[in-house]
Amino acid sequence: MTALRRFGLLAPLAALSLAGCGLNSVPTAEEQVNAAWGNLQSEYQRRSDLIPNLVATVQGYAKQERDVLIAVTQARADAGRVQLSAEDLDDPEKVRAFNEAQSRVTQAIIPLQRLQEAYPELKSNANFLTLQSQIEGTENSILVGRRDYNEAVQAYNTRIRTFPDAIGAKIFYGAKPKVPFEAASGAQNAPKVDFGNAG
Repeated sequence: MTALRRFGLLAPLAALSLAGCGLNSVPTAEEQVNAAWGNLQSEYQRRSDLIPNLVATVQGYAKQERDVLIAVTQARADAGRVQLSAEDLDDPEKVRAFNEAQSRVTQAIIPLQRLQEAYPELKSNANFLTLQSQIEGTENSILVGRRDYNEAVQAYNTRIRTFPDAIGAKIFYGAKPKVPFEAASGAQNAPKVDFGNAG
């Protein structure tokens, strides 16, 4: 009876100590990272889906701006080839490659959107204005999504490295830090847009 009683007293204590070792909090934090990543992926997909429509609309007006249209189409295609799954979020090289591919799309879109300065009739084209507005909104959503993802990564990485959750993170889950998004190389430089020969 004494051993059973002792076990009865130790069982809640053991459960409480396990609960404080990240048994539940680590997977919860990882799911928050995965959810933030899923939301960000959907914004990247939305942008990718909008680009062909914007390119097609601009093509009718800006026939000689072929290089800009090719650059946007190529950047979109290249970004589509760089895949990053939730399982890859702890691989810095894969995250960097994905981030740089998506940044090239952003940089390619800017001159395309500025074509309306060289082609005033684009300003009155409802399709162009709607698509441009949707892409600008999507770019803003991507920025918010990246911030939310980075915040979730920071919370997860802090949790798996601090006591007591670090114990459960290593022993039960073999948790590795997730990689936040950083500004892609050259992101600090403003894109150069030149439509001097347009007309």
